[in-house]
Amino acid sequence: MKNKATQSKAWATVQIARHPERPQFLDYVSEIFTEFDALHGDRLYGDDGAMIGGLARFDGQPVMVVGQHRGRGTREKLQHNFGMCNPEGYRKSQRLLDMAERFNLPVFTFVDTMGAYPGVGAEERGQAEAIATSLAQLSSLKVPVIATVLGEGGSGGALGIGVADRVIMLSHSIYSVISPEGCASILWKTADKAAQASEALALTADKLKALGIVEYVVDEGDGAHLQPEKVMHDLKDVLKQALDELQPMDAQVRCDARYQRLMKFGSSNLGIAS
Repeated sequence: MKNKATQSKAWATVQIARHPERPQFLDYVSEIFTEFDALHGDRLYGDDGAMIGGLARFDGQPVMVVGQHRGRGTREKLQHNFGMCNPEGYRKSQRLLDMAERFNLPVFTFVDTMGAYPGVGAEERGQAEAIATSLAQLSSLKVPVIATVLGEGGSGGALGIGVADRVIMLSHSIYSVISPEGCASILWKTADKAAQASEALALTADKLKALGIVEYVVDEGDGAHLQPEKVMHDLKDVLKQALDELQPMDAQVRCDARYQRLMKFGSSNLGIAS
């Protein structure tokens, strides 16, 4: 009975993470940052609407902001490809992170995607290489990097901007290598067991914090869509706390600590508490 209740809780979190009224990346940008100026294109192929980034100010300090935006309504969702990035999106991110490094700007990334776009064109243009290069770049940046999972954090599409010194999750966001439906289809040959898969994946914020995958969880009550201003205010406070921790550190020490943070995953905490 306990296990069944836990499954229901995990699956309920998945539903809230996907709620159509849930605040999205640009909503948070408008509340948390000022003077946001979007920059476009990867200088190789084109611009990707799913990945948005640019310069902004955070409490008056110049920063670089990069995030995935899903869109609302059919027209906007198509414009942003439902938040699923093409290779040019990750290469745009790389260009902006290079700029952040050059001008010593802290980096804030915001994850909200089902996953990287799996289309034929994306594969032809090097989707896997683009994500791999992003992982390598984020692992070696000398400036502070803070990542926040706003809704869905799906697989490599999320990791492409998810490697950071500090990772934050909203309490009803999810972060996983695969969707519950995809996992259920592989393990049980039916997506009908997605609720069971959601528990097995340990994709909720509380479990990932217990595993050391994320450092902070921002409580959003029954869902950020019900009290968006409060959640955005609380997230801003946590972002400031994380930045205040990271900025005084020596750049190389901070970069080495980020690498060690990544290397410890799976070393001693593979057991997931039920």
